[in-house]
Amino acid sequence: MNDSDDAATQTLSAAQTAPIPPTANPAPETTIGRTFEVPDTMTTPPRTDAEVPDYVRALGLPGLADIHVHFLPQNVLDKVWEYFDNAADNYGRDWPITYRYDTDTRLYIVRELGLRAIPALTYPHKPGMAAWLNEWNAEFAAAHDDVIHCGTLYAEPESADYVPAALAAGAKLFKVHVQVGVFSPDDEVLDPAWRALEEARVPIVIHAGSAPLPGTYTGPQAVANVLAKFPQLKFVIAHMGMPEYDEFADLAERFDNVCLDTTMFASGYFSDPAEVTPAYRERLARLEDKVILGSDFPNIPYPYVDQIAGLAALGLGDDWMRSVLWTNGAKVLGLDRSHEPD
Repeated sequence: MNDSDDAATQTLSAAQTAPIPPTANPAPETTIGRTFEVPDTMTTPPRTDAEVPDYVRALGLPGLADIHVHFLPQNVLDKVWEYFDNAADNYGRDWPITYRYDTDTRLYIVRELGLRAIPALTYPHKPGMAAWLNEWNAEFAAAHDDVIHCGTLYAEPESADYVPAALAAGAKLFKVHVQVGVFSPDDEVLDPAWRALEEARVPIVIHAGSAPLPGTYTGPQAVANVLAKFPQLKFVIAHMGMPEYDEFADLAERFDNVCLDTTMFASGYFSDPAEVTPAYRERLARLEDKVILGSDFPNIPYPYVDQIAGLAALGLGDDWMRSVLWTNGAKVLGLDRSHEPD
């Protein structure tokens, strides 16, 4: 076994027998998640990626319903990773990619973690890119039975055509990135696309919060404007709306189909569980059926386990964790018993 193979296996259980594809890139040196304290009344959370499946089973869940996972065309992924490699300049802090592997290895890892359906979220950073990404998404989903057929859009007239085309081709989940795309979601050019998505009842993971970097069009107001026009849109607010947590929670409380995803929240990187205020914890408890697991795999600067352990450390109880890790995401993604393990 070469060094690359040996490093890759560190992210998985030693008891597994399926081989890691030999093309894996070198793994990070550590897979140990941060240790967060939880109440004695809750199931002890995992400390490593290898412990995640046992924790999920201990909660009585069939798996994880993670709504925020990225798979991208290799040339696009290379650019994304290059940006994170320069995070000290771009964000003011290092952002090492924990799961810098080839596609097959990344698919293997999320399957072993327990994802029963795998999103392949993509997003454009310029005009003329979204339609091509949607074609790639269709091909990628067709090649993997457990990958969710995803789509994306950009604020351009062509979205009126390629969004309905993607829906007709079977897209079940969309991603929109306001900060990267540098466009406002309430731009009227997107009205036909929003209308098509509302009629199709397809969820949209939208990154509109002003972290990790504020953008010209980030913030809750433009999203609220879209919902005023299309109140049945199934928006899933990425990163809990970080840092405008309360404003986006307001939208989740106001609109039946607006949810929040947990991506990077309370993971110990941008926010620690101890920093979450009692008032916001109370809101999260009330929003138990509106909070969905999100991870940002593979582009996270810590092990996957930190997301789960950090959420458990909020101390909101095992029932809340069951809702977040499986029930809510499974409902939004349309998962059923066929996505449960044999």
